[in-house]
Amino acid sequence: MALLKLLPSFKDYLWGGHRLADEYNKNYDGEILAESWELSCHPDGPSVIGNGKYAGMSLSDFIKTEGKEVLGENCRRFRDFPILVKFIDAKDNLSIQVHPDNRYALKNEGQYGKTEMWYVMDAAEGAYLYYGFKEEISKEEFARRIEDDTLLEVLNAVPVHKGDVFFIESGTMHAIGKDILIAEIQQNSNVTYRVYDYGRVGKDGKKRELHVDKALAVTRREPSGSHKSYPHIADCDYFTVDKLNLDGNVMSKIEGVVTEKSFASILFLDGKGRISSCGETVEYQKGDSIFITAGSGSYTIEGSCDALVTTIREKTGLVRIGIDIGGTNTKIGLVGENNKLIASKIIPTLSENGPEETIKRISGTVLEMLEENNIPVEQCLGAGIGIPGTVDSRNGILKYSNNIKWENVDVAGIAGKIIPLPVSIANDADCAALGEALAGAGKGYENVVLLTLGTGVGGGVVINGKLYEGGSEPGHMVIGKDGELCTCGRKGCLESYVSSTAIKRETEKAFGKEVAPEELFSLAKNGNETAVKVVSDYTEALGTGIVNIANIFRPQLILLGGGIASNDQIPLEPLREMLVKNCFGGGHGVIPKLEMATLGNEAGMVGAAALAAGKYA
Repeated sequence: MALLKLLPSFKDYLWGGHRLADEYNKNYDGEILAESWELSCHPDGPSVIGNGKYAGMSLSDFIKTEGKEVLGENCRRFRDFPILVKFIDAKDNLSIQVHPDNRYALKNEGQYGKTEMWYVMDAAEGAYLYYGFKEEISKEEFARRIEDDTLLEVLNAVPVHKGDVFFIESGTMHAIGKDILIAEIQQNSNVTYRVYDYGRVGKDGKKRELHVDKALAVTRREPSGSHKSYPHIADCDYFTVDKLNLDGNVMSKIEGVVTEKSFASILFLDGKGRISSCGETVEYQKGDSIFITAGSGSYTIEGSCDALVTTIREKTGLVRIGIDIGGTNTKIGLVGENNKLIASKIIPTLSENGPEETIKRISGTVLEMLEENNIPVEQCLGAGIGIPGTVDSRNGILKYSNNIKWENVDVAGIAGKIIPLPVSIANDADCAALGEALAGAGKGYENVVLLTLGTGVGGGVVINGKLYEGGSEPGHMVIGKDGELCTCGRKGCLESYVSSTAIKRETEKAFGKEVAPEELFSLAKNGNETAVKVVSDYTEALGTGIVNIANIFRPQLILLGGGIASNDQIPLEPLREMLVKNCFGGGHGVIPKLEMATLGNEAGMVGAAALAAGKYA
């Protein structure tokens, strides 16, 4: 479905009038109609679809049903629907107020801050609004003037006329004056800090609450500069707004395109006609709100209209968050668009404290890192989490992890309550494989398998540049019938022959004591006969596993990573010879290359961060 005609939610704030019902065709029978929320997924006032098979469904539920693809690629960086569009009828003065930025609002209110724009639809002669300060004042003076009711003396009162546009950046002191009708496009937030309200009382007979301390913390106490958005009437990280006009005579038809990048919201300020797209046609009139889903292609508007068209533009320089949760430690990385780490931190996982506490603590550390590196949340595309175990990536759930002893944990949901961004999860070995494919030894290859050799044996598979999320467990392929007992309960698994645990077992048999992997390979390199025999057996077992992987996946490249491979002493040439000799088809087929992984501990963070881009899974 391409064209959705939306029905608004209404607000009867005490300063409102009735023009929206009288002049803008709002189906409302109350005495006061201050605001109509025309495009909203905010729980305080969701808009509802008024046409087609989804009629009666909230816009939020429509997006859940059809998937976030209807919002477009540029909306991936937002955890929630990004904007709220409304009409405002100010019969009386609104309170003097300020909105916090994202960082402060997320920390103190649990939701985004608010940047907004106003388009003046109508204004009485002599109407004005407050927009910033006349000149810079100190925090002490600001507090004193709030206390003694002289704040209006230092605010910038601006006369307004129909067609004026104001960009209200977070932290800007502002207020709409009486007898002004406004179309507002804003961030999807309902956080407002009120500092002066003309002594008015609410429905309960009490003076409305002021938020002085919070306002003092977030307000920019200086004149507001002009916001130049040419060729748009407003343009910022949260929304781009363009003006559309058809006079019905010289210009009575216009065409546009809605690509996969962003949805389009069309708010009709005046006129009437019809809009068509994808074989659908919807009639519009003054006051209507139309939502066109991303990827709908061309659309046509016929008739007369003044309208505001809102889209979400692409943002450059985005940072992605990569979290690699391990049994002992968790690695957190801030990753740039070139897949290079900007900053990283290692903290204890402490999984024994339970999933809720552990994930919340890790997520809190992410916010601390952003603040330490002066990276605003809006500069981030999303967060990816690599975690050991069986993962339901689509729903963000860890089904089971033997490593950290968790079961059926909504990892993405818990993290998403703290990190205000889309959160994706995948198996940690898969993330490491993706990291190597994007920025390590696998860069430039479409089909890569990473085999990780450590306490256990894991691995990840990248096919056609995307993760294979079938939950591959290469360490648990059987290479020897009735062989050594594996931790999984079966006998003869690859892990039971090539893990560090296996090396310690075999060296104890051969040397009468445990020998660490790095010491074993060093002894073999120096000609120690006992070590050479142990390493030869190890290489034979590892080679058998590698050949099996090659025959199953036919990758271009197989990488060896993990703790054992990190000392770079595993003999690759005998393994390559086994590939040539034993791969199906031999020289008649394509023999995968075999190399060492190069990113080490960074691979999991880089790969997890890549999940935020949404195109590798």
